Amino acid sequence: MVPRLSTLLLSAFAASLAQAAVDFQRSGPAFYGEPPDATHPWSIHDRNRPQPARVDPGTPSTATQPGKPPSDAIVLFDGTEKSLVNWEADTKPGEPTAPSKWIVQDGALECVPKSGYLRSKAQFGDCQLHIEWAAPAKVLGDSQGRGNSGIFLLARPGVAGASGIEVQVLDSYDNPSYPDGSAGAIYGINPPMVNVIRPPGQFQTVDIIFRRPIFRDGKQVDSGRVTVLINGVLVQDSTPLEGPGGHLKRSSPVEFPEQGVLKLQDHGNPVRFRNIWYRPLPPRPVSGGTDGGILTAEATTAKRKEIAASIRRDAASMKGDQNAYMLRLAESLIYEQDAAAGKEVEKLATSYVSGLKSLSGAALDNKKEEALSVAKAFAYLTKNKMVSASFAPKNDLDGIIKAQGWDDANQKKKKK
Repeated sequence: MVPRLSTLLLSAFAASLAQAAVDFQRSGPAFYGEPPDATHPWSIHDRNRPQPARVDPGTPSTATQPGKPPSDAIVLFDGTEKSLVNWEADTKPGEPTAPSKWIVQDGALECVPKSGYLRSKAQFGDCQLHIEWAAPAKVLGDSQGRGNSGIFLLARPGVAGASGIEVQVLDSYDNPSYPDGSAGAIYGINPPMVNVIRPPGQFQTVDIIFRRPIFRDGKQVDSGRVTVLINGVLVQDSTPLEGPGGHLKRSSPVEFPEQGVLKLQDHGNPVRFRNIWYRPLPPRPVSGGTDGGILTAEATTAKRKEIAASIRRDAASMKGDQNAYMLRLAESLIYEQDAAAGKEVEKLATSYVSGLKSLSGAALDNKKEEALSVAKAFAYLTKNKMVSASFAPKNDLDGIIKAQGWDDANQKKKKK
């Protein structure tokens, strides 16, 4: 049984390696797009760039049923009593934690007026947040007194609700109020572009992309921004932030924590919430992220060095195929000039061209496509100054290709 099992495991491993090789080749050609530069560590169309992770997108909500979150979402409320474990009352600093008095009813989390704010136990920063809310079907009050609550991002536990950024919750259906306090406003900072609120009693779907303000040495280096869609309609378009908004007070620059809780406001109205989840967002270049956007020269150099080292490790596993090893090692030169790697590439390239020179007739003709592919790689390396313009293997290979009539000029003549 053991030998049989070992054979099966080896077969599975070999199949896995083969599939990995196929996936790698499918991810794009080498020596193709414009190479990295001083502030971009990746080439254009770079096959060495990580593939996007596969995420099941879930399903959209309907008027009567909440949708299914994406597979990588962190769910804070799923309509069950059990998910109340993710929440607690917003007790003051120094006070013991306590369960919230908010209730779960018909799959929704409902505010019990005068019970206090609700806060998540989880703390997080930059995120995609999804939340659905419904104002009471029975209309009572007007302006700020009707269906009022708030979604507070990056809030401090136990500190007054305005310690974070508030996306306003309000029954704004046929209910005028001050614009920067209407539904979808960044409260006290920016009104929504349009009012797309459905009638009271119906659920409103809110999607928020939140990026916190970032400070360095006491100075703001990125204002942060908030994008909000309500019922699928854009109402905040990457609105810049200085600091937290507030009642009667203008926002001013203030340093934010890297993470904070999510709070839902008790403003005296039994507003209901459902289908609450978030997805953490990767760091921006200004806070150390290296994928997307313009990086500093230092961050780019470090990332390119990391990519090159990874490619050299991969190349080392290909030594059984000298051509594959040569080309993969040559790829590392796109990201970092390394004397040892460059010398090895030239040695392998010289050996490759010498091997071609030893062939003739059909044996040489069989190498045509391979030789053209290698010549393309050599041309890319010399054009972008990753090897010297006098790189001997390139010149010798070009001579062989021309002599065999494989070059573009000769191919065009043959077609006429």
